[in-house]
Amino acid sequence: MNTQNLIAELDPKHGILMDGQAYGAAATFDVHDPATLTVIAEVADGTSTDAQSAVDAAHRAFPAWAAMAPRKRSEILRRAYDLMIAGADRLVALICAENGKPQTDARAEVVYAAEFFRWFSEEAVRTDGGYGVSPAGGTRTLVTHKPVGVAALVTPWNFPAAMATRKIAPALAAGCSVVLKPAAETPLTALAIARILADAGVPDGVVNVVPTTDAAAVVSQWLGDERVRKVSFTGSTGIGRVLLKQAADRIVNASMELGGNAPFVVTADADIAAAVQGAMVAKFRGGGQACTAANRFYVHASVVDEFVAGFGAEVAALRVGPASEEGSQVGPLVNARAAERVAAAITAAVDEGAVIAAQAQAPAGGWYVAPTLLTGVAPDATILTEEIFGPVAPVVVWENEDDLLRWANGTEYGLAAYVYAGRLQDALRLGESLDAGMVGINRGVVSDPSAPFGGMKQSGLGREGAREGLHEFQETQYFSVDFS
Repeated sequence: MNTQNLIAELDPKHGILMDGQAYGAAATFDVHDPATLTVIAEVADGTSTDAQSAVDAAHRAFPAWAAMAPRKRSEILRRAYDLMIAGADRLVALICAENGKPQTDARAEVVYAAEFFRWFSEEAVRTDGGYGVSPAGGTRTLVTHKPVGVAALVTPWNFPAAMATRKIAPALAAGCSVVLKPAAETPLTALAIARILADAGVPDGVVNVVPTTDAAAVVSQWLGDERVRKVSFTGSTGIGRVLLKQAADRIVNASMELGGNAPFVVTADADIAAAVQGAMVAKFRGGGQACTAANRFYVHASVVDEFVAGFGAEVAALRVGPASEEGSQVGPLVNARAAERVAAAITAAVDEGAVIAAQAQAPAGGWYVAPTLLTGVAPDATILTEEIFGPVAPVVVWENEDDLLRWANGTEYGLAAYVYAGRLQDALRLGESLDAGMVGINRGVVSDPSAPFGGMKQSGLGREGAREGLHEFQETQYFSVDFS
């Protein structure tokens, strides 16, 4: 499949999509292939004026979309799922080109991303509410839900398809219209998904996309517009704090899926072979560039040698390279800044006393960092306090469970965690003691469209996926009915 032809079909120089039309801008920005560092596209660079026009379109489209029968919205979302699966090869090619992840990871993302359209097509018709008698008698209470209104969606580069559909699908199912700002590193996938939605029958103006390199101007314009009643953001905790402050000025309904620092716990009686395989998925899927990625490995002293031997062998055998290379398992990081930061974290950890126990071979050129296993890591090492967001696995030895829990919970983050233990009861008991919104029990993946994705503490507010994901785009309303 010729990726350049796919990109040309998207016409990214006219990549501002509003009211069913494609618009250019006074300036464009370059999108790079992280594996080759070549420019693969020039994309229209949206401004605050474009952001306002996008809200104009979404505001006009909102009443009719909100009033549409849930079944019709459901059928449109289901068609979007079918089209996305049918066009999976095209989306895989785009993700590989602009994000750099291997084809296996990109294909898994497309399937996962499409499932949000199918899941929320089913949820769209499951309207719920309540009916009850007031305690004092004489009245009846009817409870229902209505769409919150125009929703501003801000998505990151690490899962360019899934982060878009995880927000768009519940918003549309609830009856909201949306304005979307994709990451400047990966706007092409978002443009392709917007066109899929249009082909599925989403009316003009319901989904609008504004690519930009000036995220602050575009998002600030949306948060300052009284017609925008919802903001859903996935990204760093630092940016999330800024957006929450802006949202507070107008009391905008806000969902925040922020940073993570996931512990991966291995107990003395764990199945070590299974733990190693789970660790490979939890750490190296997407090159470790995931907020749910295992960031800190706490392995019981009695099994640490066995775990490190097995894990190290797997890490050293990883095939690192571009998506175009047959069998590639780990791709480059998304940009030079990310690669430099992760490489510096490895150097700093070694300077603090860590040992490189295993390392894969990374090719020259491209924004690559070799997958690395670190041992001899102290419980208070700097690398354990940071969200690595790269293919680096630091291992800490534990013996006392009180120490383990203190270390694992000693972070401002609380998104995901992983526990491998022989007895399910022990795994659940440990899981309940961890400050994390999602805990993988004897598995290295926690994400599922049917489950409420989100974190505790400074890892965010609200949930995405499941029934909770729909409610994030709804307001609860009740009617007090005289029944005397």
